[in-house]
Amino acid sequence: MLRFLLRRLLHGLLVVWLVTSATFALLHLAPGGPALLADPKLSPVERRAIEQRLGIDQPLLHQYAAWHRALLRGDLGRSFLYQTPALGTIAARLPDTLLRTALPVTAAQHPAVPLGDRVGRRPGPILLPLVTGASLLWLSLPGFWFGIVLIILFAAEWHILPAGGASTPGLEGSVVDRVRHLVLPVTVLALPIAAELLRYLRAGVRAASAAPHLRAARARGLTETAVTARHLVRNALLPLATVVGLQVPLLVGGAAVTETVFAWPGLGRLSVDAMLRRDFPLIQGAVLGAVGAFALVNLAVDLLYAGLDPRIRYSKA
Repeated sequence: MLRFLLRRLLHGLLVVWLVTSATFALLHLAPGGPALLADPKLSPVERRAIEQRLGIDQPLLHQYAAWHRALLRGDLGRSFLYQTPALGTIAARLPDTLLRTALPVTAAQHPAVPLGDRVGRRPGPILLPLVTGASLLWLSLPGFWFGIVLIILFAAEWHILPAGGASTPGLEGSVVDRVRHLVLPVTVLALPIAAELLRYLRAGVRAASAAPHLRAARARGLTETAVTARHLVRNALLPLATVVGLQVPLLVGGAAVTETVFAWPGLGRLSVDAMLRRDFPLIQGAVLGAVGAFALVNLAVDLLYAGLDPRIRYSKA
């Protein structure tokens, strides 16, 4: 178990290093530069002074080594756009990002888990095609289009919910106002997650229901409730854990389009602004956080497998 944990940690660090290094190279090799250099009125002397102040006048390998040295000290650099430490800027957006991540995942499980279990065990001639069609529909809908439709209906036409933002000016401490601003973005993010969870859980329940050890458990006299709780649900939760493990880091570092549509002040919108302005420290910090979250969540899911399925062992992994 310890060897497996160390090996996965090393693999995770390797993935983080490869992705951040590729991001660093792509950012610095792409044409153009930070938004501070976009002013056509700048003279060559002023441009060189700005490049020197930002530290981008050095050779690429020198900048790469300097970035790693600063990273080992916990320093992600200084944002070109906000003129603040990149780590502090990212940390300021983290609470809204975590809230925007936790709520869709939690909300998606409430309809997906019972419905997936029901369809997996007793699909029926009407329920199965209905659920399958609905899940395919939600997976196919573009998030930005669905978000705009919700804004037009609930904000512009019916005036029920706010169109965007995290709070109404003057009501920043109101829980009710906060919830009203969360309804639309959480709905847009939760529905495709629920559809994917439903599909995987239905397949997992269907496969687990036909397993020989379930028939053996029933032959030993266990009630159907005990068979479901001890054997069926644990086996069916394996694919569910995989899907949730993949969705969480994607929601932490992704959903940039949804955050932009709803003007949600999270890491996704921050990353979009940083990319448009070529804010190298912010982009690299956001990528580092997203890849690090992906590696940690995948490691947690691998460890969770042992608790869900005792047959899994890591001694020879």
